[in-house]
Amino acid sequence: MNGSIPPRGRRAAVTLASSVSSALLLLAFGGCQKPPPPPPAAIDVTVTPVEHHDLPITQDWVANVNGFVDAQIRAQVSGLLIKQDYKEGSHVKQGDTLFEIDPRPALAALAQAKAQLAQAEAQAGKTAQDVKRYGPLAREQAISQQELDDAVQADLAAKAQVAAGQAAVDNATVNLEFTRITSPVDGVAGIVQVQVGDLVGPATGILTTVSTLDPMKVYFPISEQNYLDFMKEYPDANGFPANVKLQLILSDGTVYPYPGTFFASDRQIDANTGTLRIAVLFPNPHGLLRPGQYGRVRGTVRIIKDALLVPERALTELQGGSQLAVVDAGNHAHLRTVKVGGRLNGLVAIEAGLQPDDREVIVEGFQKVHEGSVVRPQPFHAAQ
Repeated sequence: MNGSIPPRGRRAAVTLASSVSSALLLLAFGGCQKPPPPPPAAIDVTVTPVEHHDLPITQDWVANVNGFVDAQIRAQVSGLLIKQDYKEGSHVKQGDTLFEIDPRPALAALAQAKAQLAQAEAQAGKTAQDVKRYGPLAREQAISQQELDDAVQADLAAKAQVAAGQAAVDNATVNLEFTRITSPVDGVAGIVQVQVGDLVGPATGILTTVSTLDPMKVYFPISEQNYLDFMKEYPDANGFPANVKLQLILSDGTVYPYPGTFFASDRQIDANTGTLRIAVLFPNPHGLLRPGQYGRVRGTVRIIKDALLVPERALTELQGGSQLAVVDAGNHAHLRTVKVGGRLNGLVAIEAGLQPDDREVIVEGFQKVHEGSVVRPQPFHAAQ
């Protein structure tokens, strides 16, 4: 009664004070906690659609150019070269005279052959008369049968001599014609390898070469594996598919404007190189191609239907492979390891690692994203 608080009241007051203190502590500690971090900002990237096209697969082969005919001009008879009848590097016609060899030895040989033929013909005339005269005499037994038989045999031998004499005349005539060396084809005659005053003959070698320059024949070797692949895909091909589109890449890298057509393949695989020789014809209306040129023949060997194509700059090299990033409908980036194939107009075909429903790939900003990154895609515009 002296103003002191009863025990029950004291316990209630302690409990209340403890509750207030706890609440104050909670408020104090709660006020010190940091708010959760905001979600990461979307990463700005540029994207381009994945393109779908039929992709031609091409292959190049080292090639050399030849005339359709490269006629090597040689001397058929021996003699002194007395005249050159063509201008080197000029066009000549079939039958045009290119060189002349001194014809006098050939003329003398022809005259001698004709004389021997005339002698044989005279002898044959005599033996024919003997047979004609001895026949009735033998029937009347004015001469023996042996004499008639001898006359007949002599007549046969004389006729054989006439035939031999005629052959000698023909041979001498041909040799005389060979003193005029003519072009066997229409074409361009090359630089002469001999000069007037030289003694020429069959052992001299090539005097010059005449080449037909339109069309040109281009040779290139394909590997045995190429040959087997072609024959599997084109069973009726003669070693090389005739419908393959062919281009000629010149030594300066330019593309020859006229396409080529398959002409022939060799009969055998070269045992030393393991290759099959292929011949292709290219038109040459303006004379740009010359025998001896080198280049590359490029052919479309197959076509990949509906290939997936992306710009080459969308790819990143990764440990001998390639990687790119695709953007899904929710603007999330996904990294893909891919296998690249052929190329078409600055685009690269993706043979594996990209799905047909992948819509867009990142062209710029790939280094800033990782798997699942939220991106803010902007369309990519190639520099003009």
